[in-house]
Amino acid sequence: MAKNLEFAYWVPNVSGGLVVSKLPQKTDWSFEANKRYARIAEESGYDFALLQTRFIASYGAENQLEAITLASALAASTSKIKLISAVHPGLWHPGVYAKMLATLDQISNGRAAVNVVSGWFKQEFTKYGEPWLEHDERYRRSEEFIQVLRNLWTEETASFKGDFYRINEAPLKPKPVQEGKLPIFQGGNSTAAKQMAARVSDYYFMNGNTLDGFRKQIDEVSTLAKEEGRTVKFAAHGFVIVRDTEEEAHQLLRDIVGYKDEEAVEGFRQSVKEAGQSTRDKEGMWANSSIEDLVQYNDGFKTGLIGTPEQVADRIIELKKVGIEVILTAHFHYEEDLERFGKEVIPLVKEKERLLEREQVKV
Repeated sequence: MAKNLEFAYWVPNVSGGLVVSKLPQKTDWSFEANKRYARIAEESGYDFALLQTRFIASYGAENQLEAITLASALAASTSKIKLISAVHPGLWHPGVYAKMLATLDQISNGRAAVNVVSGWFKQEFTKYGEPWLEHDERYRRSEEFIQVLRNLWTEETASFKGDFYRINEAPLKPKPVQEGKLPIFQGGNSTAAKQMAARVSDYYFMNGNTLDGFRKQIDEVSTLAKEEGRTVKFAAHGFVIVRDTEEEAHQLLRDIVGYKDEEAVEGFRQSVKEAGQSTRDKEGMWANSSIEDLVQYNDGFKTGLIGTPEQVADRIIELKKVGIEVILTAHFHYEEDLERFGKEVIPLVKEKERLLEREQVKV
């Protein structure tokens, strides 16, 4: 029987919320606000919180709180939710970050996780004096980064000799509470990203997409992972708008897009040319995104989590049927929308999962 779905939410630890729009939204990037959101999410049935890594404003996100620092503070303010800190290899050394994650895992009693982000925003590297690598090289570096993390978490003393990192009989104590099972997430839609996920990652994050789009990615990564003797779990992102009627939900979507921040969206569009569009096969993050898609900067509108609680729950069950195991949500008015999703959608999904299981047993 398929495992029950898990739910994650994007932590709004950067200013401007999760849409590039001038439509007023009740979402705050401060620590006090994020502490409230984390507690609401925890009480509402969420399993994970994903903290973004951002150092330079690129889409109106003028202020940013660093991910693992905030995760440590949220760990002390919560008791159940797992905290996924995003990290850029190249800006962090994997040995140092392995230590930081082990510390977070100790603080949180086994609730740390990591999202290894290979990087698409050139200025975040060049402004800090770091070299900007070609697209596929960034993924090769990320793969080595993950290998170093795992070695340090599992071996008494770790050694590693790669093209990007050298570790020489290095100890790491204390180990994470989860030891080598601390979950490693990774995104990216390109061929290089899929190959990397198949070889080293536990979870493959996917930008918003259609059911067919998700199915294609899952099939590709699953096939590659099987060739490596591995299995990978799949997480899908969707921007959620739940309202009493379908019309209300879609009107808010029209308003968000209608009030888009033209300058910020164009700036973001130019920045992400270093991502999927720069690959040889023109496949990858944002390679085929429209301007409307970029208003929610991870293509979240495409996933279709917009409508009544029942409609959104039905859509989530369809996502489960194609092989998705974690639903990653973003919201407009964080405080009220997180709580509403938790109270009105997650219980419906769980009930529909129970019905689905019974149907499968009968078959």
